[in-house]
Amino acid sequence: PQQIDDPDFALEKITAEVIEAVKPFEKELGRAIPVIAAGGIYDGRDIDRFLKLGAAGVQMGTRFVATNECDADEGFKQAIINARKEDVVIIESPVGLPGRAVHNPFLERVKTTQVNGFKCPYHCIKSCKREESRYCIALALGNAKKGKFNYGFAFAGSNAWRVDRITSVKTLMQSLVIEYGQAAAPA
Repeated sequence: PQQIDDPDFALEKITAEVIEAVKPFEKELGRAIPVIAAGGIYDGRDIDRFLKLGAAGVQMGTRFVATNECDADEGFKQAIINARKEDVVIIESPVGLPGRAVHNPFLERVKTTQVNGFKCPYHCIKSCKREESRYCIALALGNAKKGKFNYGFAFAGSNAWRVDRITSVKTLMQSLVIEYGQAAAPA
């Protein structure tokens, strides 16, 4: 978790480092290896910034949760829309990796719950510390997708608090294209 906010691990820095790291392999293979930037990409200006850094593309997640086409429950979408900046917290998942989530009573409850023989139904990833875990992340995320926040939570990007409405993918894409065009246009 300590690396999430460390400037040495900022997306801009690691994107540039990965692009440099793949160059010898591109040369050896005689073809480009696309690097996709992901994590905190919010708008067309962000897309422009990472493409100018040399990324072949970007991956966006949270913005697309708040679309009509997303199959997540409306409660999940509302958790994103209602999130304030201070609600987006860093958690350490049972699989041993940090992530960002919208704080809710479930997360508060699992922080204080004693490990009491929780039985993982899936055993889906080796790094999961199921013997020490207070919950199953697969179940928690599935419950959240269904809107059952008493038993789950919404993973969310660092800019989730900026999302203020549900829109269509078409409208979101149009705004991203316009923002990108404005950012990429010569001054």
